[in-house]
Amino acid sequence: GIFAEAPPMTKGVGRTGTRNDKSHTICRRCGKSSYHIQKGVCSSCGYPGKKMRRFNWSAKAKRRRTLGTGRMKYLKHIPRRFKNGFRENTTAPARKPASK
Repeated sequence: GIFAEAPPMTKGVGRTGTRNDKSHTICRRCGKSSYHIQKGVCSSCGYPGKKMRRFNWSAKAKRRRTLGTGRMKYLKHIPRRFKNGFRENTTAPARKPASK
């Protein structure tokens, strides 16, 4: 016929029905589902270790969470302040009115 023969349907849920246990849950630090419950360690960020987990063999993973991927609340103003020599507590010099 026009349609190919479909494989016969199976009874029950098959392999899917046995997958009802989770080894990883949401990590408090990185938010990914990588916190191993029995080990108590996140496979992505290394929580509860003090230092963030990071390896040179995964440049893409480093790029995802490196400097500049967040708000940079302090650091985003540094280039402008550097350009002006980190001056503080000064007022701009008086500008002469444009003569016509």
